[in-house]
Formats: sequence, C-alpha cells, structure tokens
Amino acid sequence: GSVLEGIPAIVLFGPLLFPIARTVGVHEVHYAMVVILAMGVGLFAPPFGVGYYAACAISRIHPDAGMRPIVGYILALLVGLLVIILVPWFSIGFL
Repeated sequence: GSVLEGIPAIVLFGPLLFPIARTVGVHEVHYAMVVILAMGVGLFAPPFGVGYYAACAISRIHPDAGMRPIVGYILALLVGLLVIILVPWFSIGFL
C-alpha cells in the first residue's frame, strides 16, 4: 500500500498470493478484506505513504509536523486490521 496504488497492487499481488491463501484455508472474502485494509494502512503510513504526503500537501503542513497527529489514526487502523485478521466472522459471517 505504501509503494503501489490500490488497483495495481491488487492486480499484481492478488494472483500471486491468492492461491497460497486458498491452500492455507483462508476464505476468499476474508483474504480480500485483509489485503484492502492493509493497503489502506500502508497508504497513510509514514514515511512512504503516498496518501500521507498528499494530505500534507493539501493541508500545507510539513510532513514532519504531521507525524504526531497521524499516529493515533494509524494505530486505530492497525487495531481494526488486527480485529479483522483475528476474527474472520466480521468478513465472512454474513455470507
């Protein structure tokens, strides 16, 4: 998520990792949700996140000054990602 945008990352990594996830027994929808959420975290995670630098440019804040406020946001995203990873029911419970 930090290096590639969403669509190219899904096109490149989806076919590579999906068969491995299926072999290990991971449900397709659960795998897709984990990948998308992890890419969302990577999009805003400094120091490489493209979304982070775009947000800093839009708000006219130097990236160094934006590090402290974004830590809480990144931690919330990581907790959400961890919950989805550990409790697959949230992604496949209603299927």
